Amino acid sequence: MGTVRDIRRLPKAHLHLHFTGSMRPGTLLELADKYGVHLPDALSGGEPPKLSATDERGWFRFQRLYDMARSCLREPEDIQRLVREAAEEDVRDGSRWLEIQVDPTSYAPRLGGLIPALEIILDAVDRARGDTGLGIQVLVAANRMKHPLDARTLARLAVRYKHRGIVGFGLSNDERRGFARDFDRAFAIAREGGLLAAPHGGELSGPSSVRDCLDDLRAVRVGHGVRAAEDGRLLTQLAERGVTCEVCPASNIALGVYKRQEDVPLRTLWDAGVPMALGADDPLLFGSRLAAQYEIARSVHGFTDEELAELARQSVRGSAAPAEERDRLLADVDRWLAADGPGGSDDADGLTVSSGVRGRNGSPAG
Repeated sequence: MGTVRDIRRLPKAHLHLHFTGSMRPGTLLELADKYGVHLPDALSGGEPPKLSATDERGWFRFQRLYDMARSCLREPEDIQRLVREAAEEDVRDGSRWLEIQVDPTSYAPRLGGLIPALEIILDAVDRARGDTGLGIQVLVAANRMKHPLDARTLARLAVRYKHRGIVGFGLSNDERRGFARDFDRAFAIAREGGLLAAPHGGELSGPSSVRDCLDDLRAVRVGHGVRAAEDGRLLTQLAERGVTCEVCPASNIALGVYKRQEDVPLRTLWDAGVPMALGADDPLLFGSRLAAQYEIARSVHGFTDEELAELARQSVRGSAAPAEERDRLLADVDRWLAADGPGGSDDADGLTVSSGVRGRNGSPAG
């Protein structure tokens, strides 16, 4: 058996990472101590919490933990630390392009209002980009639990700050609530302003929620999208349109979308020709980051190195990276695959399937 190529050295784009959810657990503990916030055992116990969001009670618990973690981000330096550390983690996992997702309204009360909050976030992204060399951009996400008029305000703001590195507009939170079409005007504002449409769908709800993203919001990417596997015609539509599904394998297990990692339909989407971009979703709550998702594809779903390289290419093609950057990344993926000396096994870095799966890994809230 030959040497296994190091997944962390595989150049890739990370298109599904939520802002607070990107925090290091140790950072959360330090910030909670700084501000005197008492964290429940689920956030302070050193292990990812046991979660299931397949019913409303489970989703409420997930959202409550997320909100509690977010309450520890109170000053600009906290935001700067979070983004810098998220970028460092991504670089360590081989990410060369990151589109981090945030709903700035959630941070506005502690950061002086909506516009100051967004500017603080964008300043932090600028600084982290310079400090780490990682290409970092921002996807502004509306909350589908709030009024669609709030989403329109966010869309206009996102377009206004497009020159600062905002590349897309999303829609997060419980997709079982409300209708995608209620947010069609917000997405039209974003599209007309040059932002890509990347709403969540096909995670907690079935294939119909993915179809709504396509028909009502004209999505070019779908956050998660795995439930499309239950509808063959929809899979064909996604493949023909080239719509990228931001698949988060470990997250799907953590939130109870599937019981076993083997049940996540990576192969079904792959065989149907649906482009995918593997993502970590919320590492703070679910315990694994980007490279671990590729390790799951390799160890659980049997993806070869050639297939892993194509998954990485699909993540790059689905990104908002400029053409020149995409070409450079695609060439580097080819070099990873062609290398005679892959650089050792992943086990040397502690990246095994057990650490990648852990039985817990997560979903978004912004």
